[in-house]
Amino acid sequence: MDAIRVNSLKKKFKKITALDDVSLSVEEGELFGLLGVNGAGKTTLINILSGLCKKNEGKVHIFDFDIDKNLNEIKKIIDISPQETSVAPNLTVKENLKFFASIYDVKEDKIDSIISTFKLNEVINQKAKTLSGGWQRRLSIAIALVSSPKILFLDEPTLGLDVLARRDLWKIILSLKGKITIILTSHYLEEIEALCDKVAILSKGKLLKIGTIEEIKKNVNNKSFEDAFVEIVEENQ
Repeated sequence: MDAIRVNSLKKKFKKITALDDVSLSVEEGELFGLLGVNGAGKTTLINILSGLCKKNEGKVHIFDFDIDKNLNEIKKIIDISPQETSVAPNLTVKENLKFFASIYDVKEDKIDSIISTFKLNEVINQKAKTLSGGWQRRLSIAIALVSSPKILFLDEPTLGLDVLARRDLWKIILSLKGKITIILTSHYLEEIEALCDKVAILSKGKLLKIGTIEEIKKNVNNKSFEDAFVEIVEENQ
């Protein structure tokens, strides 16, 4: 079953075309990557799919819901972890989780499970503003899972993290694979290659390629995903 279906999606900001006739689908339980250089349209696409931004043209369905008619229903089954961490800086890690749990009327055992999954016990009583970037990212994604979404949007989840913090977060994201549908944007080719079932390559608002890593490499007859990505983007400049 498709978790997301996008048909002929267009979005303009004044004279800038952010998305130009984009069509794609994401299967339920898939970890789907959006890859592209700055200005490719990745964040705009996530913002439209999550209801944070209105499209100009096209159709979007989240499961059986039409985003034009059923946005309130869609918001009940999705959550987003944005580029800027969505944590309350003056609350502790536990207070952050409990606060969001109270909003969604989530039971204590659900929070305990999230704390265990994200290994937050060692920082559980620290204020969020004292955490390193890696821990703040981890907490931000944990908060996004409190509502038990069917679809989770991760916008540049490891941006600015060091190698070790990035790899730690990869392990957590991989542990969620297959349990929920995840849409991940990233600038890091190795991150997309390590995590994603399928990937869409965007450039200047256009969808250039979509498929598995192996399919994309084979399509351009290139053994390296980095070289394949560069070739695909440069051909469409």
